[in-house]
Amino acid sequence: MWKEEVTDIVRADMPLQRLDEKKAGIVAARPIPHAAMLRIQEALSIEWTYNSNSIEGNTLSLAETRAVLQDGITIKGKSLREHFEAVNHQEAIELIEVLAQPGAVIQESMVLDVHALVLDKIEKDFAGRYRNSGVRITGANFIPPNAVKVPDLMAELMDWVQENPLGMHPLQLATAFHHRFVHIHPFFDGNGRTVRLLFNLLLMREGYPPAIILRNDRRKYYDALNQANDGRYEKLCLLMSQALERSLDIYVSNITDTAEAYKPINNVLEDEGLPYGQEYISLLARQGKIAAYKEGRVWYTSAEAIEQYLHKRKRKHKQQP
Repeated sequence: MWKEEVTDIVRADMPLQRLDEKKAGIVAARPIPHAAMLRIQEALSIEWTYNSNSIEGNTLSLAETRAVLQDGITIKGKSLREHFEAVNHQEAIELIEVLAQPGAVIQESMVLDVHALVLDKIEKDFAGRYRNSGVRITGANFIPPNAVKVPDLMAELMDWVQENPLGMHPLQLATAFHHRFVHIHPFFDGNGRTVRLLFNLLLMREGYPPAIILRNDRRKYYDALNQANDGRYEKLCLLMSQALERSLDIYVSNITDTAEAYKPINNVLEDEGLPYGQEYISLLARQGKIAAYKEGRVWYTSAEAIEQYLHKRKRKHKQQP
């Protein structure tokens, strides 16, 4: 049934053309200075580890995560497990970067290897192994399938994502994969971290940067997954596209001389004297209708992004009879 339901992802409103244009802009900027690329990748990698672990309850702050990973510092008052989670996730990212070759085939062995790193030194008996009994997920609106079915369901998912029978855009395919993986819930622990790593493997093999789900969007993320369980993918698609666009914008703003600096929405409106209300522009940002990204609770965009959307809307209205 899920294979039929995911056709709704194809119909969902995702700014695929805008994302691909930004990706093309990054490609056109090559060769990118090694120092600049290293700086961007390192910053995103630490953010990725911090946010993914934080979504699962790790209490290390972003600064503490950076200290653990870059300086090997032990943070007073934090558990040994939380330190291992940071180091493990960083090592899993390094594996993803190796695996993310153009057109790479995602295989079950990769899934198990990534999971083994995520739980290394934490849950030795479960690391890299499918669950062998039932589980229940707190706050979820479904019960994962019987453990006996997990190997076949995972094999089916690997075949489906490689075949891509619907001809999905890489972001659509990765979103469908993410939801199905969560629904199968193949492991006792570490499912969330593992699926977000594999989600990005699917994107990165197509030349996109990793899309990072922010800890501040944790509730929105879980709500979106629950809605997808009911066959409603709009919220999940929007969240994933916003996460990818944020990463693309980070690359663009760091490697191109012509990229307009993004600012908080209220600053853009004040600096440019645009005759629009902050609530209206913020709504457009949340709906993914303008190029924007979120830091903490603040939305960032540019005057150009606002004007492009409004110009398209005016042109569309003129074309209507």
